[in-house]
Amino acid sequence: SGLSWEPRSRAVEQVHLRCTEGSLEWMYPARALRVVLEPNLASAQHTTVCIKPASDFQGASIYVERAGQLHLVVSEAEGARPHHVSCFSAHTPQRVALFLQASPQRDISRRTASFQYELLSNQGAAGPDVKKMALVEAMCRPCDNVELLMAICSSDFVVKGSIRNVSHDSENHMSQVDVSVQRVYRQKNRIFQQEEGSGEWRGPIRTLLQCKVKKGGGDFLFTGNEHFGEAWLGCAPRFKDFTLVYRAARERGANPCEF
Repeated sequence: SGLSWEPRSRAVEQVHLRCTEGSLEWMYPARALRVVLEPNLASAQHTTVCIKPASDFQGASIYVERAGQLHLVVSEAEGARPHHVSCFSAHTPQRVALFLQASPQRDISRRTASFQYELLSNQGAAGPDVKKMALVEAMCRPCDNVELLMAICSSDFVVKGSIRNVSHDSENHMSQVDVSVQRVYRQKNRIFQQEEGSGEWRGPIRTLLQCKVKKGGGDFLFTGNEHFGEAWLGCAPRFKDFTLVYRAARERGANPCEF
């Protein structure tokens, strides 16, 4: 909280965050805050940083430090945009410094500058200039058999289900697939939950609008990863097709994990 600082001090408060993903909440922003992202995984090459401001982000702007200069990432006006994610390449993967500059204020009314962050590796992704979070997962093409077999081992979520509905958000260039779930094999967080009344398991999965996802019948195996508490679609074959691929790989001893 900015209220805890010495009123006459001009020092910049520093915070060191050691996780590859997390969040920061700065209440009553005052002067400036320097946030250093230093993941403990020294071997990991995290070449992209993504920041998602809270919907009530107020009182500050976020800059990234590069070669001693500050470059604007999120302005106070942009913070209120829903689903807005800013991504930029990290010139030094082991250490990324963000600078939060408090906006001038005449009163002491409560403002909170809070955001979530993720450090990503670009291996197999869309390259260093990742414009939107979805590009890391949604490639808008069918997965080949090798990618599919790896997806069931390494994805944040793996569920069997059918498509209830598909809605499109042209403003944010996203589509949402509402899934009726028959079985949850794995999920990182509780995105897929059981409804109290019907007892049915359901959950939303996001993808890019340009992927032109349509409602289709039958059962699918939905896989993908979570970003900022949302499920993003990876490989999603029809379940019968996946079963054939997996059984064939298992007979050859070529399945990378047991499913």
